[in-house]
Amino acid sequence: MTNQQEAEFPVADRLEQLRAGLDAVERRIDAACAAVGRPRSEVTLVVVTKTYPASDTRLLSSLGVREVAENRDQDAAPKAADCADLPLIWHFVGQLQTNKVRSVVRYAHHIHSVDRPRLVTALSEAVLKAERPELGCLVQVAFDLGGGQGRAGVAPEDVPVLADLIADTPGLRLDGVMTVAPLTGPLAGDPAAAFTRLAEISTGVRAAHPAATMVSAGMSGDLEQAIAAGATHVRVGTAVLGARSPLG
Repeated sequence: MTNQQEAEFPVADRLEQLRAGLDAVERRIDAACAAVGRPRSEVTLVVVTKTYPASDTRLLSSLGVREVAENRDQDAAPKAADCADLPLIWHFVGQLQTNKVRSVVRYAHHIHSVDRPRLVTALSEAVLKAERPELGCLVQVAFDLGGGQGRAGVAPEDVPVLADLIADTPGLRLDGVMTVAPLTGPLAGDPAAAFTRLAEISTGVRAAHPAATMVSAGMSGDLEQAIAAGATHVRVGTAVLGARSPLG
């Protein structure tokens, strides 16, 4: 076996691992949609590639994946640069510090974690300075604020004000709402209830902003509940990519 062949076999193995994971998740999405009578076309799979190398992103692209997500700019920025030749849509799903905004707006198409007015202002300034197209923003909703270990985001009652601010801010486009199943509070351990509440919040947002149709909810362990509640985008990492050592 040549050195070139030795190098190629691990890539081929990884490609098959990713193909198997992707196929399994697609079957789950198909079944979840069928169970509640939703067309499969209503749900977009966003593959969360955080902690995985750019080589995996390239392999996923070769398998037809078009939407990927990252949660840390220090990992995402070089990966997006490495994969700039690929037809990918980049979602930023992690907590975003204002000092990272100028970097993130260079590659992100959607920010799922908008949770405060100061971030809205910073994103707008960076987008306008970069002279790039409008940046899609989702309001991150938290159902467990004040618990110490709660998720980031804004309380449900504060969503309309932040949504209006995004919609009225130059350079930004209000795309919808996002949540993660809560760790604490009355909805902890009940992702279905949390996702149903998010869908209700989304309905209210759409009443004022009809184009804000994205409902980002559900991950590897709870995508079925999210789809049943009306999620339009599910963010799945481990179920596609498997357990791997994080990047350094």
